[in-house]
Amino acid sequence: MRIEQILCPNDLAPGSEAALRYGVALARAYDAELLQIFCQDGAPDPLSATKPHEAMNAALLKSTTPSELVTLKSQSRIVNCEDPGECITREAARCRADLIIMRSRRRPHRAALLGSVAESVCRTAPCPVMVIHNDQRDWIEDSDRRIALKRILVAYDFSDFSELALKLALVIAQEYQAELHLLHVLPPFTLNEPEISWYPIGKEGVYHKAARRLQNAVTDEVHLWCKIKNVVGEGQPYREILHYAERNEIDLVCIGAQGAGFGIQTLFGSNVDRVLRQAPCPVLVARPLKHIKKPVKELSERPPVSKSNGSRSASAALLAPESANSQAAN
Repeated sequence: MRIEQILCPNDLAPGSEAALRYGVALARAYDAELLQIFCQDGAPDPLSATKPHEAMNAALLKSTTPSELVTLKSQSRIVNCEDPGECITREAARCRADLIIMRSRRRPHRAALLGSVAESVCRTAPCPVMVIHNDQRDWIEDSDRRIALKRILVAYDFSDFSELALKLALVIAQEYQAELHLLHVLPPFTLNEPEISWYPIGKEGVYHKAARRLQNAVTDEVHLWCKIKNVVGEGQPYREILHYAERNEIDLVCIGAQGAGFGIQTLFGSNVDRVLRQAPCPVLVARPLKHIKKPVKELSERPPVSKSNGSRSASAALLAPESANSQAAN
């Protein structure tokens, strides 16, 4: 997978190194540059301007060793702003980030009313966003900080946004030989028949239609290198996603972002927001990549990547900008 620039916001609060740990691991795996930013409200104090830099360097040392730090491409930056969410999005566009990795605190009641910085970034970011919680399933091994992804869940509702999430998940699954779980959730009380498999000949029920569309979501050749499990559920989408991730020990949830919410969604949160607040594992919110790092001709002339880190040939095409103009509900 082609990742050259990783943006990792750091609020320097206790536990803020959780996201940085993932940022370091991914930066090492893809030889990417890691940029830490600290969003500061108001003009900096000249006497204390170096403290955030010192704190970011100290946090970086907790996630790596001094010898590894020498080879790690990293930098830190202090940005003055009033709105951290807007600041992070702006800096991601400025540095042409391929991925944003940030932490979110588990404050479901406050976030439901006021929203969170992570939710704001996921709606407007110019690249995919990975949201980390401190108390969740971990797939970075402490011994050598190796990435050990085993199971990836894609919340798939047949929209353009979920299609973007599926493409991103396919790249990651191929990279780490992980299982891919596709989950589609039907509205509550959809499956009210006594037996969903009993239908007259020539007719097809809602369940069967969803199952067939889910099966056709990936091409046949994908089954040759990836184990895929298709599941059709019923109920509230966010609840089914959370329950499935917990029951099946999912390591990463890939979900599409619809964009800015209005009205009742802003007040009570969308399915994406609720998954972000309560997921038992990291959540990767797929966003259209707003830029291409290098021309296609230059990419084709690059030497092949070593197979020691998995197959990466398909990632450039899948991470190109996609059309995500559909307004399908989360």
